[in-house]
Amino acid sequence: MGRFELNSDSEKQHEVLTERAIEEPPRYRVLLHNDDYTTMDFVVHILETVFHKSPSEAISIMLNVHQTGVGVCGSYPPEIAETKIEITHNMAREAGFPLKASMERE
Repeated sequence: MGRFELNSDSEKQHEVLTERAIEEPPRYRVLLHNDDYTTMDFVVHILETVFHKSPSEAISIMLNVHQTGVGVCGSYPPEIAETKIEITHNMAREAGFPLKASMERE
């Protein structure tokens, strides 16, 4: 009987580990912030190339950034969100723009 209990406990541990292993990581919204210098065309370019938005989606998000001061580019796991922000900042700096991106937990 002791052996049966050991297997039962072992199976329960495996179930718990399996449930934890498939939990999705938290997601983060990546935000673009409006400024007085970055061109609308460059923001659209970032949205199309970094965030893989269609031209119409990119224009819509860009207009939202322009009109409200901030726009959501997408929702990603934290490492991907951080990478997209870094790429955005690097591309903006190389182009001479002060475009800022940030992330917030959903």
